Order: sequence, then C-alpha cells, then structure tokens
Amino acid sequence: MMVDIQTISIVVACAGVFIAAIYYVLQIRHQTRVRQTDLVMRLYSTLGSKEFVEGDPKIFNLEFKDFEGFLHKYGSFSKFMESPDYAPFMMYSMFFEGVGILLHRKLVDIELVDDLFSSPIIVGWERMKPMTEALRKYFNRPQMAEWFEYLYNEMKKREQKIQHSETQRPPG
Repeated sequence: MMVDIQTISIVVACAGVFIAAIYYVLQIRHQTRVRQTDLVMRLYSTLGSKEFVEGDPKIFNLEFKDFEGFLHKYGSFSKFMESPDYAPFMMYSMFFEGVGILLHRKLVDIELVDDLFSSPIIVGWERMKPMTEALRKYFNRPQMAEWFEYLYNEMKKREQKIQHSETQRPPG
C-alpha cells in the first residue's frame, strides 16, 4: 500500500491543528485559574485593609438578637446610619455579598475562598445575621445580603463535608 506525500501532509496538518487546539484549551484553563487566584488575592488584601481591621471590633460587638433589639438600640435606620456601626456593617456585608455572587457564578473556587475567608465569613455572618434580619424586616427586603448568607451556608456545608470525611477516614 502506497501513501502519497499529499496524504501524509494532510495527516500532519490535521495533527498540528489538533495539538494546537489542545494547547489552546490548556492555556485557557490555566489563565482562568490565574485570574481566579488574582481576584481572590486582591479580595484578600482588601479584607486585610485598615478599614476592615478597624471595623472588626464594631462588627463583633453588635449586641442584639432580633428586630426589637435593633429598634431598642438605634430607634430607626436613619439613626443606625449615623452610628459608628453603620460603615463597618455595610463594608462587611457588601464585601461578602460580592464574594458570594462570585462563588455562586463559579467565578471563584470554593476551596480557595474557604482557605482564605472561612473564619471571617462564618463569624461575621453569625454576628451580623440579627442585624441583617432586622434590616430585611425594616425595609421589607428579604433578599438583602442574600449572597452573604449563601456564602455562609456554602462554607458551613463545606465544613460539615470535611468533618464528615475526616470521621470516615480509617485510623492510620
């Protein structure tokens, strides 16, 4: 059986196109991972900013459990906006709302988010939940901070999954 030069050149050209396509797909995957990592690291540096660090005590000292407690402490939303608690609350809420949206849309990897943010997400939401629920009720906006809550729920699910897998591991 004789194969002519034209057939060989067609096979070589097809192989070249196939290899180029595979290389391109691998490059796209690599670039996506690099962009995700860069995004999360920029978010991480924001979390370590002076504004966030100074806001931590105000967030973690919120001391009410429900809407009535919110009204007792602030009286109204306008008075809350004038308080020193407002800016840190909004900063945390909006920051983690954004991270929650990114996670939901699969623009960031849950493992990376967990590694860098799990404690601030879990502790922050648990401290801010009563305030968020009070504001949801006050404004009749049940979707307020929904992606922050989603992010918290995803971190808790991941935490439970990891704990479950560790308890299922044979002693070693």
